[in-house]
Amino acid sequence: MEWITLNDLATLDQIDADSKAKPQLIFKHSTRCSISVTVEQRLKNIPESIDATCYYLDLLQYRNISNSIADKYQVHHESPQVIIIKDGAAIYDESHMAIRWDEIETAIV
Repeated sequence: MEWITLNDLATLDQIDADSKAKPQLIFKHSTRCSISVTVEQRLKNIPESIDATCYYLDLLQYRNISNSIADKYQVHHESPQVIIIKDGAAIYDESHMAIRWDEIETAIV
């Protein structure tokens, strides 16, 4: 799985536009959190065949982008957190150990 680093606020507009054709997955990661590291390891096992564009956000470095995601998609800020955007709206929002691949897969289909 190839992750695109989310490090520019303008990319949120692209994610919004692209979500009309294909789901967009955002993984918000804290490099200081052991739970976040565990979830990151789980997400590394996502199959290459996943039909979504996947973004990785280091929220410690880019907290402003994390805050903008919360505002734009009406989700609470969490870490770690997976948000799936489809048709310009958050259709999946889960955090910590509740992040599960089977739920992600169902949301993407």
